[in-house]
This record gives sequence, C-alpha cells and structure tokens, in this order.
Amino acid sequence: MSGRLELFRGQDQVLLADAVAAAVADAVGTADRSEVLDDFRGEEYQPGEVALACGTVSMFGGRVVVARDLQRFGADDLGPVLDVLGDLPDDVALLLVWEGKPASRRKTDPLTVLAAAVDAAGGTVTVCDAPSGRAAGEWLAEQFSASSVQLDSRARDAVVSRLGEDVARVRDVLATLEAVHGPGAGPLALDDVEPFLGASGGVPPWELTDAIDRGDVSGAVTCARRMLGGGGRHPLQVLASLQTHYERVARLEGSGARSAQEAAAVLGAKGSTFPAKKALAVAGRIGPAGVRRSLGLLARADVDVRGRTGLDAAAVLEVLVARLATIRR
Repeated sequence: MSGRLELFRGQDQVLLADAVAAAVADAVGTADRSEVLDDFRGEEYQPGEVALACGTVSMFGGRVVVARDLQRFGADDLGPVLDVLGDLPDDVALLLVWEGKPASRRKTDPLTVLAAAVDAAGGTVTVCDAPSGRAAGEWLAEQFSASSVQLDSRARDAVVSRLGEDVARVRDVLATLEAVHGPGAGPLALDDVEPFLGASGGVPPWELTDAIDRGDVSGAVTCARRMLGGGGRHPLQVLASLQTHYERVARLEGSGARSAQEAAAVLGAKGSTFPAKKALAVAGRIGPAGVRRSLGLLARADVDVRGRTGLDAAAVLEVLVARLATIRR
C-alpha cells in the first residue's frame, strides 16, 4: 500500500460516491478493510481525528483514511487536516470528500483553501460532476458505450432530450434498464425505454431563447416549464436570462453593426462572438417596434412576477415567452 492524497469534490451525490468508492477499493487493494481503513463521515467526527488517524502507525503496513462531508467545516476548523497534508506518511492514503460547491470564489473559501493545500502537497483534486455544454455530449456517449444494455438511436435521443441539463441521471436510467431487461439486452427501442425516463430535466437558457427567436411558441413554453421544474430555477432567474438576451438585442438595433465581429465590438463582448451574432439576427428580425414591444413585455412581467397582480409567477413567465415568440416585424 503506497501513499496517496486526493480531494474529491462535486455536487452530484451519485458520481461523487462512485468515484470515492472506486478510490477506496483501489487504495485498500487486497488488505482487510477492518484492519487498514478509517472512514470518517457525517457529523460524528472532527478534523483532528482525521489528522490523528493519518499519524497513527499501523500494524498492517499501511492505512487508508477517508474524510467525508468536509463541507461541514470552515477554513479554521480544517486546520488539523491542512497541517498533516505536507507531512503525510508514505504508507497513508488520505482521501478527502467535499460534497457541494464553494460558498464563494474568494481565496478564503474553505473549499478553495483545501484544494490549494492539496495541490501544494502534490495531491490531486478530482471534480466529480457531469460536464456541461459540448463536453456533456461526449460524456453521455461514453456512458452509453460503457453500459451493458444498448439503445437504438431514437431511444438514445429520447434519453438525452428528457435529461436536459441533468445528464448525470443517465447512470440511474441505464442501471434501471439493465435491471429490467437484463445485462446485454438491446438494442432497446423507444417503447422499451420511455417508461423509465422519469421527469424531464432542466434545459439551459439558450434553448429557451433559441425557441423564442425561431417563433416556436410551444417549444418556448416547454423550455420555460423545464427550467422552472427539472432545472429548479426561480422565475426571476429565467426572467433575468431573457432580459440579458433582449438588452443585447436593444443595444444592437440601429447600431449599424453588420457582422458578428462588429456586433461583439458594440456589446464590448470578449471571447466567442456567437451570442452577439444571435442578438444581431434577432434585432434584424423583429425591428425597432419589436424591440420596444419585447422590452415592454419584459418590464411588465418583472413586476407581475414580483406580485403586482397576484398571478402565479410560472404562469406569468409562460405567457411572456409565448408573446415574445410571436413578435416579428
């Protein structure tokens, strides 16, 4: 058994638990867990106990120390653990587990402090969350390929569509399909998969604005519902995304910008010019009158969501996106 230092962090409980379980199994190897493993978890321990376990000489040639639920502690509380990182015995594997995200991006945030200390001590920080954006598609493809059940293309597309942003749930879906149909089953068709997909996950804001921009009323309302439901967003958060989108459109309308690069310059945007290109296209499609009407709808919806009329905030949002999707020159 050789030394090891690794911090596992993430917001997805399943992915985090799987990664830690695999690391523990690898670190323990063929040894008897009852002899070499100290597993601290919940509210039943303090960081000083972790440090003590790391410094205790084992009769069995090595020790694996796991400290879970470190998100309970502040930076000062973690002092004993931080102190032991730079002087970890060669035969100790220390696995640290933080569930959740940093409280802030400040250097004094406990997770930031802990991650920096692990890195300085030559350890590894492993993020155990499913990726987003383009990387999410590649990650999903890997999960489908690694599964013992195979899905046809329509079934795969249905799974991806239903999951939305909640891509990590694909592991649960595939495990359920394996339990129902048996290992090696497939290729499974849409009818075989549909009953086990569960509720629709959230979708990113750009799916909502894309649906509005192409005039898809039904699609826009569906996206808004998914952002509120599976996505867990507050109506004001969705409204803020729409306001940002239309503020870009308003700044570009009449600006004289004719290309994505010119539009990005008007907006002062850095990096990708794609958002500026989309906003420029919308400005051209709805015109000055459409921009004014869009901003008016957003302003009224903002006060309605905050309680002016007493209407349900979700209903206000659905009406808003439906009306925005109908605006044309």
